[in-house]
Order: sequence, then C-alpha cells, then structure tokens
Amino acid sequence: MSASLQVTQKQQQHHLHQQQHQEKKQLQQHHEKKQLQQHHEKKQLQQHHYESNCYLSSKSSVSKQSFTTYQTTSRRLKTSVKTEKGQEVVKLSPLPVRAKRTYLAMDTDKEVIGYVIPVFRANHEVVRGLMEAQDEVTEEGINYVAMRNLFVREAREAVHVKVEKKTRTTHVRESAERVEMSRTMDEWAEFRKKMNPDSLMHLPEFIVKPRGQTVWEGNTVKLHCTVAGWPKPRIAWYKNNVLIDAKAHPEKYTAESNYNMHSLEIKNCDFLDTAQYHVSALNVKGEASFVATIVVKRFQESMEAGPLDPKPHGFCAEHGVTFETTIIDKFEVAFGNEGETLSLGCTVIIYPTVKKYQPEVVWYRNSVPLKPSKWIHSHWSGDRATLTLVHLNKEDEGMYTLRVNTKSGFDTYSAYVFVRDADVEVEGVPVAPLDVRCHDANKDYVVVTWKQPAVEGSSSILGYYIDRCEVGTHHWAQCNDNPVTYARFPVTGLVESRSYIFRVRALNKAGVSRPSRVSEVVVAMDPSDRARLRAGPSAPWTGMIKFTEEDSSVGFVPGEPSNVVVTEATKSYVVLAWKPPVQRGHEGVMYYIEKCIAGTDTWQRVNTGMPVKSPRFALFDLAEGKSYSFRVRCCNSAGVGEASVSTEEITVGDKLDLPATPGNPVAIRNTDTSVVVTWGASKDVSHLVGYYIECSVVGTDVWMPCNNKPVKQTRFVCHGLTTEENYVFRVKAVNAAGYSQSSSNSDAVVVKAAIAVSGRPTGVTLLEAAKDFMVLGWTEPANNGGADIRGYFVDYRTVKGTVVGKWHEMNHQALTTTTYRAENLKENVFYQFQVRAMNMAGVSKGSLPSASLECKEWTITVPGVPVGLHVLEVRDTSVVVLWEPPAFNGRTPVNGYYLDIKEASAGEEGWKAVHEKANKMKYMKVTGLKGGTSYVFSVRAQNLAGVGKASAVLGPILAQTRPGTKEIYVDVDDDGIISMVFECSEMNESSEFVWSKNYKTITDSSRLTIVKEQGRSRAIFNSPSLEDLGTFSCVVTNTDGISSSYTLTEEGLKRLLDISHEHKFPVIPFKNEMAMELLEKGRVRFWTQVEKCTSACQVEYVFNDVIVTQGKKYSMNFDRSTGIIEMFMDSLEVTDEGTFTFNLVDGKAKGTTSLVLIGDEFRELQKKSEFERAEWVRKQGPHFVKYLDFAVTPECDVLLRCKIGNVRPETEISWYKDKIEIADDDEDAKKIERQDSDLTFNIGKWIIKQEKQKESEGKKPPADDVPPPPRSKISKADAGVYEVQLRDDRGKDKSIFNLTDEGYQTVMNELFRVIANSSTQIQVLSTEHGIVLHSTVTYHHEDLRVGWLYKDAKMAASERVKSGVTGEQLWLKINEPTEKDKGKYAMDIFDGKDGVKRVFELTGQAWEEAFEEFQRLKAAAIAERNRARVVGGLPDVVAIQEGKSLNLTGNVWGEPLPEVSWTKNEKELVSDDHIKLTFEHGKFASITIDCVTTADSGKYALHVKNKYGKEAGEFTVSVYNPDDENKEEKKD
Repeated sequence: MSASLQVTQKQQQHHLHQQQHQEKKQLQQHHEKKQLQQHHEKKQLQQHHYESNCYLSSKSSVSKQSFTTYQTTSRRLKTSVKTEKGQEVVKLSPLPVRAKRTYLAMDTDKEVIGYVIPVFRANHEVVRGLMEAQDEVTEEGINYVAMRNLFVREAREAVHVKVEKKTRTTHVRESAERVEMSRTMDEWAEFRKKMNPDSLMHLPEFIVKPRGQTVWEGNTVKLHCTVAGWPKPRIAWYKNNVLIDAKAHPEKYTAESNYNMHSLEIKNCDFLDTAQYHVSALNVKGEASFVATIVVKRFQESMEAGPLDPKPHGFCAEHGVTFETTIIDKFEVAFGNEGETLSLGCTVIIYPTVKKYQPEVVWYRNSVPLKPSKWIHSHWSGDRATLTLVHLNKEDEGMYTLRVNTKSGFDTYSAYVFVRDADVEVEGVPVAPLDVRCHDANKDYVVVTWKQPAVEGSSSILGYYIDRCEVGTHHWAQCNDNPVTYARFPVTGLVESRSYIFRVRALNKAGVSRPSRVSEVVVAMDPSDRARLRAGPSAPWTGMIKFTEEDSSVGFVPGEPSNVVVTEATKSYVVLAWKPPVQRGHEGVMYYIEKCIAGTDTWQRVNTGMPVKSPRFALFDLAEGKSYSFRVRCCNSAGVGEASVSTEEITVGDKLDLPATPGNPVAIRNTDTSVVVTWGASKDVSHLVGYYIECSVVGTDVWMPCNNKPVKQTRFVCHGLTTEENYVFRVKAVNAAGYSQSSSNSDAVVVKAAIAVSGRPTGVTLLEAAKDFMVLGWTEPANNGGADIRGYFVDYRTVKGTVVGKWHEMNHQALTTTTYRAENLKENVFYQFQVRAMNMAGVSKGSLPSASLECKEWTITVPGVPVGLHVLEVRDTSVVVLWEPPAFNGRTPVNGYYLDIKEASAGEEGWKAVHEKANKMKYMKVTGLKGGTSYVFSVRAQNLAGVGKASAVLGPILAQTRPGTKEIYVDVDDDGIISMVFECSEMNESSEFVWSKNYKTITDSSRLTIVKEQGRSRAIFNSPSLEDLGTFSCVVTNTDGISSSYTLTEEGLKRLLDISHEHKFPVIPFKNEMAMELLEKGRVRFWTQVEKCTSACQVEYVFNDVIVTQGKKYSMNFDRSTGIIEMFMDSLEVTDEGTFTFNLVDGKAKGTTSLVLIGDEFRELQKKSEFERAEWVRKQGPHFVKYLDFAVTPECDVLLRCKIGNVRPETEISWYKDKIEIADDDEDAKKIERQDSDLTFNIGKWIIKQEKQKESEGKKPPADDVPPPPRSKISKADAGVYEVQLRDDRGKDKSIFNLTDEGYQTVMNELFRVIANSSTQIQVLSTEHGIVLHSTVTYHHEDLRVGWLYKDAKMAASERVKSGVTGEQLWLKINEPTEKDKGKYAMDIFDGKDGVKRVFELTGQAWEEAFEEFQRLKAAAIAERNRARVVGGLPDVVAIQEGKSLNLTGNVWGEPLPEVSWTKNEKELVSDDHIKLTFEHGKFASITIDCVTTADSGKYALHVKNKYGKEAGEFTVSVYNPDDENKEEKKD
C-alpha cells in the first residue's frame, strides 16, 4: 500500500467518530438507492427471455461468461487526477450499489431461506443441451458444490476490498462501504451456520411471474415464468382451476420447462381461451402459485387496421431494415362442394423491398402445416400467395391460415373453408365417410380407421364396408362380408411387400353411400423394415468384417411367443398381439392362433389353412356374449413350437360405449350470416372423434349440417346462414362406436350482426364562447354499433402555433346530449377538442379533432348555429330534417329557422333555400327529391337582429327508400278501438320503438297508450278527438334510421270514427244470401254462408214469423268452421208457401237473411220437387241414366244410344221400331250392341240376308257370290219411332226416340255436319280433257247438297263445266280451260246450318302448272288416237297346204295415212308375181301368195308408220305337204 493511501486511512480513522451521525443519514439514503437499483435489475431480468436461477460450477465457461458480464456492468469508472507534485492518482467514481450484490435469499422477516445465483443467460439450444446431459440426482450434487465454492469465493473477495481516496469528498462513501462490508461478513457467518443441505431447502419462489396478456383471436400467446426453489419444484398449469394436459392436446398447448424457465404456449387462440391461468410450483417445502389472465378479443370490423397500417416487427440486422408485412385482398369464408376445385389467395405486401429476398409462405389447416400433394397445390408469385384444393373432399374442411414469415417477424390471416357433400345418387342413402387412415401395418395385416359422416340419410347407418385396392391395379375388393358398426376394422390377408389403398362406404336402409376418399398408400411389411426405410441411407461403413460360425439355433423349432394380449375387442372381431420368440434363428417364423371357449379345455386352431406372418391377428365369427381364451404357436421349417401362455378370458362384445349426449347448445349472434354455437362437452367419453353441429329453420323439421368434418372444440362458428332467418341448433358427439343422441335444441336465434362499438362522432363545432368557457356541439355517429349511444366523452388539448399538447379528459361521467360546456378554460388560449361515443359494447375512437378554437367572449348579436341535425323517414322523394336550437341565442330569442339544401355533387353555389318564410318548428319535411341522388342540408337560425351562420353540414343523405321499409298504418279492431301500428323486422335485442307527436317524444299517456308486440308497436287512441290532430312518428332505435310518420287530419279522424262505430255495432256479413236448391228424393235445402263467425254464434230458424225447430219435417245444420247454415225439408206441401228466415246472433253482432217462396215461383218449385222424388223412385229399379239419343261417328255411322243403370242379369231389354219389337232373328237385331251399361243401335250397319241364311245353314257362300254394294248409312227407310224398354221384378222404364220428320232431319243435319267437316282441302288434277278440282269426304250421302262457286258466284252446269260425285270424291270438271277460267273457286258443302267452304285459288303458279299439264296430256291423247296401228284382221298363225294360195288382209288406222310395208323373217317383201301386196282405201292392207310352197313358211309382219308412231302386226305362216305326213304315219 502506498504512503499516500496510508495517510488517508489514518485521517479517516481520526474523523470516524465525529461523522457517525452523518454516516447513518448517508446509509439510509444509500439503502434507498440500492432498493431502486434492485427494482431496476428485477425489471431487466423479467424482460430477458431466457433467464434462470441455475446452479453451475464457477469454472463453467457459461457461468464465467455470465459472471464476467455482471462484473463488467458493476465496475467503477476510473479517472486520472494530478496532485500538486505532478503525480497522477487514480480516482474512483462513486461505487454503484450493484457492486455489492448479496447472494442470500431472505423472506419478509429478513430470515435467510436460501441463496440466489447470478443470472444465467444462454440461448435455448444451449439450455436444452445442458438439461439433457444431466439427470436430476447429478444436477443436485453439482449445484451444491457450485453454490458453496461460489459463495466462499465471493465472501472472501468482499473482505479484501481496498479503497484509495485522496480527497475529503469520499469520506461518507467509504464509511458506508465499511458498514456494508460488516454486514456482508455477518451474512457470510450466518451462511456458514446454515450451509448444511437441510437448511438450503426452501419454498418455490417466482422470480419472473407470468404476465397477463390481451391478444386477438387466432393468434398464439405464450406465458413465461422463472421459479426458484430447493429441491427443484415441479410445475403444473391450470385453466380456470382445471389442470391442462398439454400432451393430450398437443395441437392446442405446448408446455416447456428448461433450467427453471417454464412456459405455456396456447396456439390459435379463440374466444373460449379467455380465462385465468394458474401456474403452480410444488416441492417438499410447499407450494407457490401465480395467476395470469389471458383475454382473447374477437376481431371487430370497426377496429380493423388499415391495409398499410404498420405492425410491430423486429429489426433485421442482416439486411439492415425492419420488414413490415401487410396482407390484403384476403380470402373470405369459403364454401365448396365435393369434387370441385377451390382456390384461396391473399396479396402480400412486404415493405421495404429487398432485392432477391422473399418471405417464407406457409399454409396451415387446423394449425397443421400443409404439404404439397395431388390434392393440395400452393403457389407464391412474389406478391400473391395462392392455395388450390383439387377435387375437394370433406377432409379438406377446416380453418386455413396463411402465415408469412420474414426476418423481422411474421403475420397471419385465417378463414374457414366448408366442404358440402356431393349430391347422392339415390335419395335417402348416407353420404360418404371421411378421413380414412391406416395404422399398425404389418406383413399381412393393417388396421383401417375412419370418421363417420355428418348426414346419415333417411335412416340410421347400419354399418360400413371396407374396400381395398392394390396399387397399380383398378380392382377394388370388399374386405368384409357383413357391415361393421365400429369406425375401425382390421384387414388381414395382405400380401407382403405389396402396396394398398383403402376406402370406406356407409350403409343404411336406403342403400350404400359413395366411397370415401382413398387412404394414403400403405405397404404390407415388417415395422422394423419400414423404420429402416424411413431413416434413409446410413453412413458409409468403415469398420471390420468378422466371420463367425452359424448360430446354433438355426434348424431348431422356434420358442413360444410372449406377451399375448387382446388389443381390441368388439362384437364383430377380436385383435390379438404378441412379441416374437427370442429363439427363432435366422429363419423367419410364422404363427398359428388357437382359441378356447371358457369353461372347456378344448383348444381349436383358428388359421388352419395358412399361418400368419405378422405378430397381429384378427379373429372374426366369434359368438357375441361368450368368453374365450387365446394362445399363439410359432412355426418354421423345423416344426411348430410350444404354445404361449394363454390370455385371460375375454367376453366378446363392444367395449367402447357410445358418447354421452353433449350439453345444451347456446347460440350467440356473430355476423349477418353466421352464429357462434357453444355447448357442454360430452362427459366420460372415450376416444372422442369430435362433434357435429346441425341447424334448422324454426317452423321446419329439416336439419342441415353446419360442419361436415367433426370438430373437437366445444365452440363453433356456423357460417352460410340466411340473414334475418330464425334458427335452432343441436349437437351430437361421435367416436369409433358411433353417434351420441342429439342434444336438446338451442334457443332460437335470429341471424344478424352482433352489437359492436359505435362509430366516431363527427362535426365538432363551437356553439358559444366566453372568457373561461366554450360550448361545443357535435353530431352523433352514423353507426351506433347496433346499440343505443349511452353517452359521450370530451377530450381537449392546447395548441400553441404548430405545437399541440397531450389529450386530457374533460368529463369523467358520460354526457347524454350532443352539446357540452367546457369550463375552467384560459382566456385567449387556443384549444382543440375531440369526442368519443359510448354504447354497451364500449367506447369508440375519438372524432377528428376540431379546428383550433380561441377561448374569448363572443360579441355577436345574431344567434349561433343550430345543432343536432339529423334525418328521419328517408324515402325516394322526401326526407324529414330535424335539429335543435342553438346554444347561443344572440341578443334576442330565436324566432325561426331556414333550411338549405343542395345536391352533394354540386358546388357551393348549389345551395338553395327549401322555403321562403321562416319556419318556427324544429323540423321540416323536404319533398321533391330525386331518387338515388345524395343531398346535404344546413340550418340557419333567426332572431330580431338577423340570421345567424349556417350549421354544420348534414349529409350526404341518399334519397332512397330502404328495401322492406314499412309505413305506419291505422287499424280499427273489432271493438272499434283506433290505433296506429308500425312494424319493423330488423330489430335487435336492444331496439325500442319511440313514438312522437310533431316530432316531440310522447311522455303523456293520457291521449295515447303504447303497446309493444312481437316486431311491432301499437299506439292506441284513448279517446280520439280534435286534440289528437297532428303528425305522429315512430323511430326504431339501434337500427339504420328505420322510421315512419302518419299525419292525422280532421277528415281522416272523421272517417276513422265512422269505421269505429261500424265495428262497435257490427253486422254479421254474409258471403251468400239465403238460397234454395233441390236435392235427391225431392228434398229442399235452404242454405246461406257467413264470412266469419265465432264458436258462440247462434242461429234462429223462422218460417212465416214462427220459429221452427228440429223435427220430422225440418232438419238443421250449422258448420261454424265454414260458416254454412242449412235447413232441410223432405218435400214441399201447399202449406209451405211463405217466407223462410235465418236470424244470427254472434256476441254483439247480428245478421238476418230471408227467402220468399210464394205464387208461381212456389208452385214451380213444388212441381220440381215432386218430379225429383218421382225420379228417385224410378231409379230404384232398372232405369235409363241417359235417355235414348243419337250420335254420328267420325265414320258417319248413325247410332241410337242410351245408358242404363241398376240392371241385373234377369232384366229384360227390348227394342221397338214403330211399336214392333225387334226380334232376335230380325235383320235389325244385328244392329244392336251392348257394352256394359251402354246400348247402341247402328242404323247404317249393312246385313246381307243371303249371307245370314248361309251362315245359319253352316255353308260358306261361293266365291262368285258377290254381295250387293252396301246401302246408305241412313235413309228414309230408317225413319220411325224407336223405343227401348227395361223390365224386371223391381219395376220398368222406357225411352223413346222419334226418328221422323224433325227428328230425322236433325239426324241428317248432324250427318251432313260430320261429312262436311271431313272434307279435305280442294286439290287440282289435270286430264286430257281439262282441269278437275276435287275434294274427298269420309262418306257421301245422296241428299247432301254441294255447290261450287267461281269468284264468289254460283256456277251453273254446262257442257264445258260440270260437277258431280264419284264414290266419296266431290269434283268439278273444267273442259278445255282457257285464261278466263283462272280465279278463285269454292266448294260449299251443306252441314245442316250454314255450310262448310273449301277454297282454292286457281291462279298464278297453280294455274300455270295445271294448264301446262292439261296441254301435255291433251297432246299425248291426240298422238295416241292418231298413231298408226294395225287394228285387226291378221291371225297369229296360218297353216296352209302346199300349192294353195294365201290371202290375208289387215285393217290399218292412222292419221295422217300411214305408210304400209310387209316383212318376212325381218326382210322387207316386194310385190311380184308370187306375192302381191296391196293397200286399199287407206284402211286395208293385203298380202296374196299364189301357190304357196314350203319356202313361203316363216314369220311375217305388217308394218304401219306415220308421224305419231308405228306398229307391226306379226303372224306366222306354216306350209305343209300332205304326202309327207302320210308317209310318216305309215312309218309309225
């Protein structure tokens, strides 16, 4: 130690006693500074992410590094000071408190309870590596040694602290240091006493406590804490006092504990994660806990950040910027159908742009990253991220999240995708199952699982079929013959090393569903081989190869398997599992399975045909309810080994129960198309797959699925609902065993947006100013968030030039008006104000700041600006503007207002006054607006001094009637009560009807009584009078300005009072006055019908002022549901002439209706009644339902027909003509036919007597016995009186038809009508003689009159023009037609009345074609007539004796005279001495052959020819010799 330092120490000792009182004071200040610095250190400790009280050796590099950091931060600063002698002396700065840090932990009573080690800082990987390298016992030993060595060293260093001081200014500080050193020594001594391990144990203590957080829905939150304690405490996390099992829910929670640093990560937060989270630390000394509150806020549109608003991101040192991520153009909640392709996309903006830097874009489904596959395609274009889902399936349903990772942080966006089922092929079948997966795959065995669909179809699902397909083929094989009820099935019989895919189909009573999406490919192989394949290629081998002898176990029978257990047991199958034997050699082993029924000793081998390769086996076809034991044997080529130890007895049956019914669902409004549904979880459920939510519109029984993929949460947002529709919801749970019972229905909820924070107020203006106060006014928010505005808060700040101060609240209690008097202001100071609105959802954002307003007293004389402008009753052509008076009236009171208007798109010059004279009211209805145009309004106030400034502009207001707007209407009920009714279908829970008169809220109920009903409000007039005249309006609060008004005038009041009187003294209205009708048996029915009546309505039946009652003569009936009143009488007698009356009484309403039956009217009715009764008597026996009448068929057959009823087989049916019965053998009997109850007599039916006789004799007429042609369908011979009689023991009836005179003519007219209408259109036919116009009819009668007209004039018959009939063809022949015959022709056929015309225009092309054809045919006929021809005289063969002469003459015709020639054997003959050829008179051509010889035999022909043609008459001449014939006869 230097001399100067020694002198300094002596001086300090000399003055030590004198400064003790100053040291105490300094020491107290020193401790206060130390406490502040320790608080600062603790705050820094909490901010560090990886902090821990860790006990490591002082020689640890990590500890040295951390402790060195501590020493560096606590080192005193050195400065050089020169003394008077010129020597430099080192001067120390004041020593920080942190330099003397204690390492003993004390409780509140200053008792040492442990120690604290310097903060250990390292990254997460180092901590985890150190944690994994030590177990708990070793860690405690090392900690103990490290703690002891560290504290001994620190204590000794504290004792040998040396301080140099040259000046007097450090005396006080060094005294404090000595006191602190003394305390440290005392602590060290105390520590030595408590250095044994028992004294080191202490309760857990939270060094860093978890901090409560508020996050948005869909984000991830992490709670951190650091806990000290000895022994090392164990940590548990609780949510609302319920233990959190992070391992059971890894998709939701992640809990980590590393070196006393503990964290709980909550992923994808939703609204139900809002809770109190307890962290509990427990060791043998006790427990400590701490609570942190997590608040998850649901996103509100009104609070949405703009697309370019900055978000907090970290600085990226690599690129030297902070990347800010903004996601815009976001995909919404999407809906797709199975089989479709759906694309999701967002535009991502990364600012700033760094060349060649791209963010990492990751897509998630239900918080699980998505990998590209044939079903999922993702694309990043540099500014837009797109995800395409190919061939949608229900597996694709879920919450999709886009996460954009940058070097500065990340940003996310999420939305739900719903996948609807495809249309079923057969009505009522279930939809396809989903999520088919393969588990526990082995050499020949795999377990297939799936999830049940949301829709079971028209009946419950009976089971499932599992199909498999070998990869590379397209053949699907069904794995199970009988449907399985569990959503889990073991598939056996696979071929080793082959790959398979699986699918599942559901079955119900209606049929089989479509197959599910196929599973992932699974390979049938040993699990160890699969593990080696997944591990990938191993590192290159660099070791040594050793050759050893073959294992002696090769060739031995394998040992017995071990651990044979039943892994699954249902009523359909049982699955066994076991471990292979230890002794099995190099050769693989296979297995035989044996079963034994409980209570017996008989073991039966199950797989007798083929041993299995896998240590798994599924047994089917076991008897349900029976108990079995199982064992396994190994086998190889050496033989079958010993059996394993048998399993315990197991009873075949379902071990997994159906889920319990979920708790009651609660539906909460969310948006205009969605509802949030929460419910209680199913209790004591095993292997829960999830929940299905269903919805139904109230009033229907149709349930629709809200999700097609089960969800495990007990909260779900049901999207795609119809706005303003009323829904109920229910939930059902599902596990592998099936569906639970559906929960009870939720309360009905109307789909509409939930209540939100209101919008900002607008238009903050100054209404009045004085020396120390200002009156402010503003306009209420345009959007109140669906709830009433409960008040306003005003903030202010001062303004000095361009510098503005901080905002301060002016009122702590909400204001209920849109004006406020801001007091205690400073004169001539400028202020700015903003206003925030409050509703039940919270406080809105502040309005735009007002202009800078100076606080000084106004001296103006005119009134201020009106305030509170708002509109009601917005329609296409009108709107009502309302306002409040100004806060400042000026020198005199306000006596009127002026309302100005302009179109929103017009400039300032577009303002114009709505009215000329001042309006004393504080409202005005503006009419004459243009629909679809926006307008703005302002109001000016007036007093005696003049007109003030215009108010703040209101608007723009769109002149458009809101869809579904209803007006107030007036109703008068049955009691005559007059009321006004206003209906609204868009109300929410907080909406109210507010009635006003002349736009002042009605508070006095003496004139009106307000009654609220479902969706409407009724204002009832208590006593209508002239006092009630005025404009009544109604506003619905918390809606988009729904309102209406009704003006009650004096004329309208008078009309309503008249209607009220009619309702007070009502008359029962009749739909029909009393009427009468005749019924069967001649009964008479008197009846009437009232429009409406009650069940208490009574009827009084009166005849000639005498009340009649139910009895033998009268019977009554009154159906009150239909209002029909009836009275029946069996018959009318002479005494029944008079007046019949019904008197009705229904409460206070009355009604009367009467019917008078007297005189001729009564007698006519009486005759009809008697006739009806006679008719009824007639119909008791055989009778005619339809009397004898006639009909003409389309074939023109004339039929007499009738319809009979109530006949029996013994009923006689007789036909008569002219009172002569038609016998069975008469010719007319063949004309009678009967088919069921129809009788017909075919008058025109032709019967041949000869044929009839021959048929009776059994002979067929000869072929040449041709019957005469049929006669007419009807002729005068058929005229007569026809009669049909019916007769049996029950009675008789007859029907007569007079077919004479008028009757005959009527039939003929009908026949003519049918014939005329059957005629075809006129057609034209050309002949060699002229043109023929003709039409065809079905049948022609000789009496049918047919006339022809030419140019609408009747044509007379002539030699050139003739008309007639051939068969059924009507024709008109025009011989040698000329141009004069062109024109319009008409055929008039008599049809019994006027006639039927068929018209033909023989002009134009029709004439030309017909005339041309006529000329052609005429020329052809002339040519045919004048053609040269041989008309006769020549034989075909001539036989002549040799030596005789032959002379033949042929008759020839032709004009002009033909040329004649003869040929023999086709050679022309020339006249000579032997043959002479002559042609005389132009008609006779002759050939003469003198003295014929055999040489003259041959074929001859006479040829004639002229200009029209030629012809040949051929004949053969045969010359014979008699001598030659005689010689031949002799030879014979």
